Parts: sequence; C-alpha cells; structure tokens
Amino acid sequence: MAEIEWDQAGERKYETGVDHGVLYKPDNTGKYVGGVAWNGLTTVTETPSGAESNPQYADNIKYIDIQSAEEFAVTVEALYYPDEFEECDGSASVGGMTLGQQNRKTFGLAYRTLVGNDVENNAHGYKLHLVYGAKAAPSERAYTTVNDSPEPIGFSWECSTTPVSVGTIDGVEYKPTALVTIDSTDVENTPAKMKAIEDILYGRSGTDGPRLPSPQEVYTILNAAA
Repeated sequence: MAEIEWDQAGERKYETGVDHGVLYKPDNTGKYVGGVAWNGLTTVTETPSGAESNPQYADNIKYIDIQSAEEFAVTVEALYYPDEFEECDGSASVGGMTLGQQNRKTFGLAYRTLVGNDVENNAHGYKLHLVYGAKAAPSERAYTTVNDSPEPIGFSWECSTTPVSVGTIDGVEYKPTALVTIDSTDVENTPAKMKAIEDILYGRSGTDGPRLPSPQEVYTILNAAA
C-alpha cells in the first residue's frame, strides 16, 4: 500500500470567484425556464443549517442520536440585478410605475466558481452550482450621497429554498435537494458532458433556450455513454 504524501504538485487546490450568474423562473408546470444573465454578481453565500443533534437516552445510556431536518439558504449580493428578478423581490411593474410589497416569486439560480491549483492557477477547472426553489426575503437598500469616493449601492438578498425531488438513482432513494454542484475536474465529467449541461443552462444554439435542468437530468447527462 502506497504511503500518504501531502502537498504534491497539482494537488494543492482552492476555490475562488463567482461569475456566469443566470436567473430562472418556473413556468406553470414547475420547470425552470427562460434563463436570463445576472450581471454584477459579487458574492453568493451558501448557508446550510439544521441537522442538529437530538440525543435520546434509555437504559441509562445514550440510546440514539436523531438529527433534525437540514435546510439550505443562499445569500446573493450584487451590484445590480436583471429586470426579471423584480417579481422575485416583491415588485410589480404596472402603468409605468413599480409597486413594492407584492407576492414574491420563486426562482432558480445558476452560477460558476473557479477551481485552481498550484500548477494551473485559476485555469484548473470550475464548478457549476445549481440552486432550486429559492425565495428572496425583503432586504434593505442604503442610498447615500455622491462624494469624493463614490461607490455603487450594494444589493443583497437572503433566500430560503424549497428542495426539489431527486428520486431514485442507481437503486438508491435520495432525499429532495435545493443544491446541485458539478465539478469539471471530476475525471468522469468529460468536457463534452460539461458542455451539454452548459448548453442547457445558457441556451446555446440547438437547444430549447436557457433553462435549469432537474437533478435527474443532470445525472443522466453526466452518466451517459461517451
């Protein structure tokens, strides 16, 4: 058996950056379609929560440890947002004016982060992050005067999620999820398969337009024969 070695060339990985943001809104069948570019993303913070320990005692011992359900939230920060996001932020445009405090629409989100290492730097690879069932909470906006050090307003939204079905994969029943991550540096994810997923996400020629594929569809693409 080979001895463990640390910090070998090409194995010092890190993750950085956020770009290629896309907003999707569900149609009346629940499919996330009509993706639009989200320019100006600055930070996306993934926040899992829950899964808290709830120990049960019996027979004078710690009998079992039950975990609570796990939740997933995401905080989106940006310099601006697409017009299509206004409905998700509780706004409605009518007759040349915008009404606040309206019903907030559910949305899906895709974004990319970069995977680097000590040899290729940021060009080593990337991850695609797919978020389902997101709903934005109200957020404050601080408008300040223009001065000798002007800065644009920073927008921020805290978003809860409702997981979507994953179903049975290879005979295993998986729980619903609100987050799917695809790593291009995975040896099984060939460039052609990553391109097939990106063509769906970004709506390149020959596709039905930008949309957010389901977890099952992502699995099917990644595990199709070469």
